[in-house]
Amino acid sequence: MKVILKNQKLENVTCDALIVNLFEGEKTPGGGTGAVDLALDGLIKKVIKEEDFKGKIGSTLVIRASGLISAKKIIVVGLGEKEKFDLNAIRKASAGAIRTAKREKAKTVCTILHGAGIGKIDPKDAAQIISEVSQLALYDFDKYKSKSKEELKNKIQTLMIAEIDKSKLKDIEAGIKRGNIVARAQKLARDLVTEPAIVATPTKLANVARQVAKENKLKIKVLDREACKKLGMTAFLAVAQGSEEPPKFIEIKYLPKGKPRKHVAIVGKGVTFDSGGLSLKPANSMETMKDDMSGAAAVISTMSTMKELQPDVAITMIVAATENMPSGAAYRPGDVIRAMNGKTIEILNTDAEGRVTLADAVSYVARQKPDEIIDLATLTGACVVALGDTANGVMTNNQKLADKIIKAGNETGERMWQLPLYDEDREKIKSDIADMINTGSKGKSGAQNGAVFIEKYVDDIPWVHIDIAGPSWIDKENEYGPKGPTGVGVRTLINYLTNHA
Repeated sequence: MKVILKNQKLENVTCDALIVNLFEGEKTPGGGTGAVDLALDGLIKKVIKEEDFKGKIGSTLVIRASGLISAKKIIVVGLGEKEKFDLNAIRKASAGAIRTAKREKAKTVCTILHGAGIGKIDPKDAAQIISEVSQLALYDFDKYKSKSKEELKNKIQTLMIAEIDKSKLKDIEAGIKRGNIVARAQKLARDLVTEPAIVATPTKLANVARQVAKENKLKIKVLDREACKKLGMTAFLAVAQGSEEPPKFIEIKYLPKGKPRKHVAIVGKGVTFDSGGLSLKPANSMETMKDDMSGAAAVISTMSTMKELQPDVAITMIVAATENMPSGAAYRPGDVIRAMNGKTIEILNTDAEGRVTLADAVSYVARQKPDEIIDLATLTGACVVALGDTANGVMTNNQKLADKIIKAGNETGERMWQLPLYDEDREKIKSDIADMINTGSKGKSGAQNGAVFIEKYVDDIPWVHIDIAGPSWIDKENEYGPKGPTGVGVRTLINYLTNHA
């Protein structure tokens, strides 16, 4: 779907469906909706009353224009309560409206700029959200489905954002452009996670990373098993040794044109399929385990925006990609392995493998002395229990950095919630025979146990750990897309690197 700006009155735009809006409880449309209603001789007001349309957020009402204006149909979308109107209201309204347009089999759609009038939202922000959400809400991974010609036809081709105020056009254009970039990146992340694990192997991730680097003129290094062994990545390779798929350690570097303000490292967990290893998961727990590389998908997809967004900070991206599989060669409970930084790990559960791979990934990048390290990982079921699929868990050794990450996430609709790290949590991962265990107290502060483990490898560099285990996969659609892999983390990272770093 192409998103473009239309410098034209709403009522004059030729399209299959015209989206207007209404605050909850309003009986008489105002603003742009009022202008369309006037052109329709009060039809919107009449149908609102007849259908008892409440204007609840994201709800829609379809009205046939009957030739009175250039659009064939009108879609009225509810904005919810005026007093509570914010960016999230635009997200929900945009998703509800565009999905209704698809159900109505519209190919060309025009929308009012939600919130830029009485809602007092910056036109650039409103345009970005409409562009971003409309594309993500319609995301459909259908490459493995048999499709009829009718299904192929039933796709929205163009979304127009109409605005007649020339003073707003430049900002709206910029918002649309950024929304397109962010949506494309998040769709790439979703594609990577949605692919079957037999396709999205470590080698596949490395190849996608190479393509991203080529398109964005970035430096890339991909290390194979032997190269990792020479560097002492025993922890990463211990997880990898149970699989026949070769592991890949991926590093991408971005440098701005001028002197970078700082150096940010972003690290994504890249377990392309997690069976649990010898500590085998139950069958139903494996069903979604192709998503255990959601962190890797997020950081690779973020790097795909560098050429266009050009942040003024240097960025190093790291992914240690492997499967976690059971075999005669697999690492075992009771093994003691030495990570790249020399610390030893007693393995009590091979299903707590993500932190083990991250030990070497974080150790590797810490040697480069970045100003800060951000890791994203589908790390713990405990974080899902604590926060569900609606918020990501944030843990840190630096409150200032955490505050900026939380702000960056919340601004994009990717909710962040901080969990504390106490000295008692650090005590829980002590081992009797090694420097640490790869688990913690059973049934207690599991998310924090994972975080304090990773903390051992950051070398006192300011660091934030984002546990994305809950929001990485949703069981029903939300304003940003269908059920399944979400591509979470992409919007937060892009916003942080370009606006808050």
